[in-house]
Amino acid sequence: MKKILACASLFFAVATASAQGTLGKNKAQINAGVGISNWGVPVFVGVDYGVARDFTIGAELSYRSKKESYSYLGEYRHTVFGIAANGNYHFNRILKLPSAFDLYAGLSVGYFNWNTKYSGDGDYIYSGNYASGLGLYAQIGGRYFFTKNFGINLEAGGGNVAGGKLGITYKF
Repeated sequence: MKKILACASLFFAVATASAQGTLGKNKAQINAGVGISNWGVPVFVGVDYGVARDFTIGAELSYRSKKESYSYLGEYRHTVFGIAANGNYHFNRILKLPSAFDLYAGLSVGYFNWNTKYSGDGDYIYSGNYASGLGLYAQIGGRYFFTKNFGINLEAGGGNVAGGKLGITYKF
């Protein structure tokens, strides 16, 4: 009985929370955090803007670096910069989610620039740059707002930063 009462209390508290998940029309929020990648730990910062009921558009910048050291060759330093634009649909209204939650999915168009520099002994010198061209990616994610303006964000997909992201959100 105590477990049922505790679960019911928790559900009621979450369902009636005053935090607002979905971003309203003409409202903005910023996101920042880290991602998962084989090319170092990506960091990102982005902004989302409400353009219509349940729809947002946004932009994101990312950076990551990775160092590879080989005792017989030297050291490679890779840096990657990314920029992306995204559009998301927010499912809160149709799924009747509590207002503290924000569940979304959408598409991003992104561009990466890789730069590799070599340093080491010997005659072997390698420096290289690579530009990805535009890529189209899909993402799905969610936020939980623990206050009216602050929340945490978890996103999965092949977007600009990485296969997954964890961060914070501040709503203006």
